[in-house]
Amino acid sequence: MAGSILGTEVVRREDGTLLIGEGRFTGDLRPDGLLTAYFVRSPVAHAEVASVDCEGAAKCPGVVGVYTAETIGVEQVKPRFPLDPHFGRGPLASDRVRFVGEPVAMVVAESLAAAQDAADEIMVDYEPLPVSLAAEAAVANGAAVLFPGRGSDSIFRVFDPVDGLHDGADRIITGRIVHNRMAVVPMETDAVLVDPTGEPLTLWVSTQGAHNTRAGIAESLGLEPDAVRVIAPCVGGGFGAKGGWRVEHVAVAAAARQLGRPVVWTETRAENLISMQARDQVHYARLGVTDDGRMVSLEVVVLVDAGAYPGLGGILPVITRVMATGVYGIEKVQFDYGLAATNRAPLGAFRGAGRPQATLTIERMADLAAAELGSDPVEFRRRNFLAPEDFPLVTPTGGAYDTGEYNKALDRACELVGYEELRAEQSARRAAGDPRRLGIGLSSYVEVTAPIGQEEHAVVEVHPDGSATVSVGTSSHGQGHETAFTMIVADRLGIDLDRIAFVQSDTALVARGSGTGGSRSAQLGGSAIHVASLEVLEIARQRAAELLEASADDIVVTDDGRLGVTGVPSATVSWEEVAAMSEEPLRAELDHTTDGPTFPFGTHICVVEVDTETGMVTLRRFVAVDDAGNLLNPLIVAGQQHGGVASGIGQALYEHVVYDDHGNPLTTGLADYAMPSAAEFCDFTVASTITPTHLNPLGVKGIGEAATIGATPAVQNAVIDALSDLGIRHIDLPLTPERVWQAIQAAGRPESEIIWPDLSR
Repeated sequence: MAGSILGTEVVRREDGTLLIGEGRFTGDLRPDGLLTAYFVRSPVAHAEVASVDCEGAAKCPGVVGVYTAETIGVEQVKPRFPLDPHFGRGPLASDRVRFVGEPVAMVVAESLAAAQDAADEIMVDYEPLPVSLAAEAAVANGAAVLFPGRGSDSIFRVFDPVDGLHDGADRIITGRIVHNRMAVVPMETDAVLVDPTGEPLTLWVSTQGAHNTRAGIAESLGLEPDAVRVIAPCVGGGFGAKGGWRVEHVAVAAAARQLGRPVVWTETRAENLISMQARDQVHYARLGVTDDGRMVSLEVVVLVDAGAYPGLGGILPVITRVMATGVYGIEKVQFDYGLAATNRAPLGAFRGAGRPQATLTIERMADLAAAELGSDPVEFRRRNFLAPEDFPLVTPTGGAYDTGEYNKALDRACELVGYEELRAEQSARRAAGDPRRLGIGLSSYVEVTAPIGQEEHAVVEVHPDGSATVSVGTSSHGQGHETAFTMIVADRLGIDLDRIAFVQSDTALVARGSGTGGSRSAQLGGSAIHVASLEVLEIARQRAAELLEASADDIVVTDDGRLGVTGVPSATVSWEEVAAMSEEPLRAELDHTTDGPTFPFGTHICVVEVDTETGMVTLRRFVAVDDAGNLLNPLIVAGQQHGGVASGIGQALYEHVVYDDHGNPLTTGLADYAMPSAAEFCDFTVASTITPTHLNPLGVKGIGEAATIGATPAVQNAVIDALSDLGIRHIDLPLTPERVWQAIQAAGRPESEIIWPDLSR
C-alpha cells in the first residue's frame, strides 16, 4: 500500500458530533424516573459533627430520601491511592469534617430545586476545632491536628544521604520554589448518574477510566466488579482530576440502590472549584555548580500540602523525584520529601502530576545558577545537557531515559523565536531606560509518560460487510483518540476511516482497560491497536492466499484497500470476501505490553514585557518545541501543545486557590479564580522535533501533558529575566501584577534567608 495516513493532518472526526450538539454528557441523560441528588457541605474547615438533624428536610415537597453517614449504608470508600488507613473516609462525613466543602448529608428529590430547598432545612451542629493550613509548619512540628488517632498529620520519605554530595561544587545555589495550588477547572464539572433498575447496576460517570472507576465503586459498595457497569459518555475534560471515583459517586450509587430509582448528581462550578485542586508543593533546592558552569550536584527537599485526606497528591513526589535532574547530567542527587494533611481540599492530579513540579524547580535553579555565574541561560543549558550518545541511561533518581536530543529542540526554539535579536532588543531597551522591560525565559524539560503500568487492551475486528470496529481500554476526555486510533487501523488494513467504528469507555463493551492518564494512550493503547491490526492482517493474508491460490507471504494490502498478490495487479480480493470466507470472525483481541515508559522532551521560550510602574506582565511571544517521537496526527499534537501551553501560562500568571486564615476558600467562582481566556494569551508558535523511541512499535511518546510541563518555568524565567538588572532574583508564582510590583519596590533590599527544612524526625 502506497504512503501512510499516519503522520498526516487528519481533522478530528469526533468534533462534528460535539459542534452540532449531539454529544451526550452525563448531565444530559434523563432516564425515566430520574431523581436528583444534592449535597449539604461543611461550611467550616475543621469541626466535630455533634448532630445532623434531617427531620425538616425529609418532610419537604418532592424529597424522596435524606442521607447521613449513619443511613447511607457505606462505611468506607475504597481509596484509589492509599497512604495510611487513618486517612480513609466514608461517602459522607461522620464524626468530623476536615475541609470546607466536605459532604455531610445528601438529599435526593424529584428535582434539583426541591433537593436544594430541602438541604436548607438540614441543621448540622458543628463544634469548631483548631485549623491547620501551614503544611511546612505541620511537617516541621508533626502535630496531630486532623488525625489524632494516628499520632501525626505528616508522612516522611527520607532517602539515604549521598556521601560528599556537594564536594565537587565550587558554589552552592540555594532556592525555595513555590508550586502554587490550582483548581483544575474542567469544562464539564464532575457528574454521575446511577441506574439500579436492571442488572448490572449501571453508572454513567464523567471519568477518565471506566474500568478503574468500576473497581473502586464496586468494592466500596461491597459488590463484585461484574455486578457494576460503568460508562463514560462524552467527557468534557479531566486533566488527571477525573482519573477515578469520588466519595460523591459512591454516595449517589448507594442511595440509588436503596431507592430503586435512577439518581443523578452534577457538580456545580463552586463545588468543583473548592474540591478539585492540585499542585501545592514547596521545594527547597541546593544546586552545586563549578565555576566553569557545570552542574554537579542537586539536593531537594519537597514539602506537600496534601489537603484533608492525603492520597494521590501525597504520592506525586515519587514521580517528582524520578524527574528531579531534568535534562541535565547531574551525577549526585539527594531528594527527600514530607507531606502533611491540612484543612484544605484533598490534593489530586492535574496535567503533568508531579512532573511539572520537577521541571519548574530544576529550570528555576538552572536560571539562578546561570545568573550567579554570569552565563547566558541558553549556553548554560547546552553545557549541561545529557548528550544523545548517552542514551539509553538511568539517572541518579532512577529515571530510565530512552532517547533524547535536547540540543535539537533548544536550537529550533531559539531559531523560531529569534533569540539573539531579542537579547539585542533587551539590551537596547534597558539602555534607553524603557519602563516596559523585555524578558526572555527558557525551559528545557524532559518528562515521563506512561509512568505506571505498561499494558493495555485492544480489539480489532473486520465485519462481513468490510467495515471494521476497534475498541480500546483507554478513555478519551478530549484528546482525539477516535481519530488517532482509527487512523492506525486504516493505515495497517487499508480500510477507509469512515468505515471504522470506535468503541471505548464502557465496561460492558470493552473487557478491561487502564484508562487514560500520564499521557499513556498513544504509546500503550495505540501500540495495542497496532499489534491487533497486524494480527487481523495476518489472518486475512492466510485467507486471501487460499482464495487467490497464492502464498500468504505474497499477500499485501493494495493501494485501493484490497488484499492482493504482489506484482499481480488483477489478483485481489475485498475485505468483504475475506471476512465472509470463514465462520470464525476476522478478529484479534489482546493485551499488549510495552517495554517501559518513555521520556518526551522539548524547549519552550517565552517573551514578555513587564511594566515596572504597574507590575503588569504582557505575553509577547511563546514558542514551544516538543519531541514526542513519531507523530500519529500532527494536527492533534499541535492542539495538545496549544492547550498545554495555555495551562502552563495559567499557573504562572493567573491561577491560585486562596484560603483565609480560617480555612475558608476565597476563590469559589470564576469571578474570583483567575482562569485565563484566549484574550489573555499571545499567539503560540508550536513545532516538533522527532526522536522515535525504541520502547513501543509505533515509536511514539506522550504529548498530552508535555507543553504544560515546559510552559510554566519558561514564563516565570521570562518575568524574572525582565527584571534581573534590578537585582531581582526570584518571584513566587503566580506572577500577578501586585506580586511583581511588590518585588520591584523591594528590589535592592536584602533577601530573606532561606531556612532549610529538617526532616530528621
